[in-house]
Amino acid sequence: MLIELTHIQRLYRSDEVETTALCDIELSVEAGEFVAIMGPSGCGKSTLLNILGTIDRPTSGSYRFGDDELTALNEASLAAFRRDHLGYIFQNFNLIDDLTIERNIELALVYRNMPKSLRQERVASAMDHVGIAHRARHYPSQLSGGQQQRAAIARAIAGEPRLILADEPTGNLDTENGAQVMDILQHLNDEGATIVMVTHSPSHADLAKRRVDMLDGRIVLSAGIAI
Repeated sequence: MLIELTHIQRLYRSDEVETTALCDIELSVEAGEFVAIMGPSGCGKSTLLNILGTIDRPTSGSYRFGDDELTALNEASLAAFRRDHLGYIFQNFNLIDDLTIERNIELALVYRNMPKSLRQERVASAMDHVGIAHRARHYPSQLSGGQQQRAAIARAIAGEPRLILADEPTGNLDTENGAQVMDILQHLNDEGATIVMVTHSPSHADLAKRRVDMLDGRIVLSAGIAI
C-alpha cells in the first residue's frame, strides 16, 4: 500500500467558530492507481489533497506513506519528503514567468543537488513525454494554456515522483486541451505512475481507475460502492 489515511480529521478553529473540513477520512491508495476525487465546492476535496501533499496537516489521525508515518515528521522533514517523492499539477499552472519552460522544469531538480547532466537528461525526457520539447526556450507567456499545463506536467514528472497530485488540472482549459491533458495523465498511469486528481468533471473522473465522492467533509462513495 502506498497511501493509507486512517481517521483523518481536519478542524479549523477561530475564537468563536470551529469548522470541520474533514471528518473521519479513511482512504487507501495502491501504487499504480489513478484516483479521482469529486464533490461540490466546500466538500473538503482540496483540503484532502493538501493533506496528501503535506501542505496541510491533519488535526488528528494517521497518514502513512509506504513505511513512513508522515504526521510524526517535522516541517523540514516534510519539505524533504515533498521534494523527493511528490509531483504537483495545479489548475493555474504556477509557472515562473521570467524563466524559460526548460528552466521552469529544471528548477525543482536543482533543489535535489542533482548533477547538471542528469538534470538536463530528466528535463529533456519529461518535455518529450508531454510533447513540448520544441517549446523548451520559450517563456510561459508565449505558450497556450494547454501547452503551459503540459509544461507543468513535465515539471511534475521530471523528478520521477512516487505520487502525482493534480488539483483541477483541466479547470482552466477548453475541451480539446482538457482531453489532451487527460490523455497524458492516463498514459503516465499506464506506465505505472500513481495519480490522485481532484476534478469537477464527471467525464474526466470516469477516466480514472477509481472515483471517490465527497460530501460535507466525508467520503460517501468509493469505487462505486457506498461506505
